[in-house]
Amino acid sequence: MIVGNRITKVEGARQSDDPQRPSNFKVNLKEAKFKGKSVEVTYEYAVEYGDNTGFMKFEGVVSSEEEKELIEELKKEWNEKKRLPPKYTEMLFNAIKYYGDLSGVFVSRVLNLAPPIQPPRYTISDKPPEKK
Repeated sequence: MIVGNRITKVEGARQSDDPQRPSNFKVNLKEAKFKGKSVEVTYEYAVEYGDNTGFMKFEGVVSSEEEKELIEELKKEWNEKKRLPPKYTEMLFNAIKYYGDLSGVFVSRVLNLAPPIQPPRYTISDKPPEKK
């Protein structure tokens, strides 16, 4: 269960006056630390605007408290593959996206960029999406 999310670094720039909507969102899990029942995951959340109009980048830490069995599974996956299990990653991505979107609204006002609101939730699957 997520118990905290804090931003540790903010970068941003308006590079042109073109009116662009956010065109690319990225979430990168950089590091995971485990202590007792506590998990801290360091991340980077980035929003890019088309045609080099601008960008915003946040670095932060998501904290959660988990059961011992899950902690062991998370540690094993992180130590072996430098990633976390899909279900857990999905929960983290949604928390990061929510906090990044919310914080991005304020930063976008300062930079005079469109707010980085993205309605859909992230889902992680082992198989590619079906073509329509």
